[in-house]
Amino acid sequence: MNHTASPPKGNPPLPPLQQIPNTIASVSDYEAYARDRLSPQAWAYFNGGSADEHTLQNNSKAYHRLQLRSRVLADLDGAHTQLELLGHTLAHPFLLAPVAYQKLAHPDGELATALGAAAVGAPLVVSTQASVSLETLAQSRHAPLWFQLYIQADREFTLQLMRRAEDYGYSALVVTVDAPVNGVRNQEQRAGFVLPDSVCAVNLTGMQPSTKKPTQAGTSPLFGSGLLHAAPTWKDLEWLISLSRVPVLVKGLLTAEDALKARDAGAAGIIVSNHGGRTLDTLPATIDALPAIAKALNGELPILLDGGIRRGTDAFKALALGANALLIGRPYVYGLAAAGAPGVAHVLQILRSELEVCMALTGCPTLADISPAALLTTPYRG
Repeated sequence: MNHTASPPKGNPPLPPLQQIPNTIASVSDYEAYARDRLSPQAWAYFNGGSADEHTLQNNSKAYHRLQLRSRVLADLDGAHTQLELLGHTLAHPFLLAPVAYQKLAHPDGELATALGAAAVGAPLVVSTQASVSLETLAQSRHAPLWFQLYIQADREFTLQLMRRAEDYGYSALVVTVDAPVNGVRNQEQRAGFVLPDSVCAVNLTGMQPSTKKPTQAGTSPLFGSGLLHAAPTWKDLEWLISLSRVPVLVKGLLTAEDALKARDAGAAGIIVSNHGGRTLDTLPATIDALPAIAKALNGELPILLDGGIRRGTDAFKALALGANALLIGRPYVYGLAAAGAPGVAHVLQILRSELEVCMALTGCPTLADISPAALLTTPYRG
C-alpha cells in the first residue's frame, strides 16, 4: 500500500458494516473497508505518518526480513498463549495501543473499542486524547483499562489526570515520552485535517493553556516559539513515577541507553515504540530496535512493543527477540471504522489465531518457549 497516496475523494463515507464478510481474512483486509468509511481527513489522520513515511512503512517491512525456523513433532499438549504481566493473568499477549480521537472512526469511539477488546480479553490503553472520558470508559466495565498519559505543561493538571485514572480503577499508567512536539505530518496537511466540532480531547477539559514565549526575529520557528519550555525531562518522569499508585510503563523508547534510564527512574516496564512512524521519519523499525534493548534490560523489566504488527508471525518474531507483549494500533482502528466493536474483536482474534498456528508449527507450546532460536540467523539456502 502506498501511504503517501492522496486521500479518497468524492463519495461520502459508508456506514459501518452490519456483518463481517468472508472476504476479510487478514487484518490488512480491513484497510479498504475502513477507508470507505472514513472521511478523507480522518483517513489521513489515522493512516498517515511523518514526512515521507519511511519509518511507518519500515515498521511492517522489517518483519519480512526475519525468517522462521520450523520444528516438527513437538509435544503440544496443553499449549496456550497465557502470560503474567504486571500482576495480571492475560489470555494472550495482545493489548490495544492508545489511539486518540476514536470518534473520528466510529460514532461510539472508544466505547466500541473497549467492548471489542473485552470480547477477547485484551487490555485497552486509553489515550490522554480520547474522545470519550476516562470515567465513562471505566463505568462501562468492559475491557481491563490502562491509561496513557502525556506529561502536560500544566503539571498540576497532569497529576490530577493521573489521580482520576487511578481512582477509576485503571491498573497501569503508560507515559508517552517520544512526542514533545508533533511530527511533520504531510499527509494530514495535504488532506487539510482539522478536528470536527463534535470530537475533542475530553480528558483535557479545564487544563490551563501553555504560556508561550514570543518568537524572536531570526530564531527557529520551533525553538524560538516557547513550545519546548515546558517539555518533560527525566526529572519529570521520576516525579510522576514517585507519586503514582499504579505501575508506570514508559512508551516511546528505541535505545538501550534510554531503556536503562527508564529502569533507573523506577519504571515498571517499557514500550519499544516509534509512535507508529508519526513523529520523526527515518527512525528504525521497532523490531530492529528491540534486540539491543532486550539485551540491556536482561529480563529486569517487561518489554512491550508496538509498530507494524499485521500478522501473528510478526507478533511471534517480536516475542522471539525479547518482547513480552505486543500493542496493536492501526489494525484495530481499521476494524473499528469498518465494523465497530465486532471489527475490533475480529482483528484481535485473527492475530491470536495466527500466532497460535505459528507457535504450533515452530514447536513452541507456550510463549515462554519462544526464543531467538526460532528465527534464522543467516539466510536460508535450502
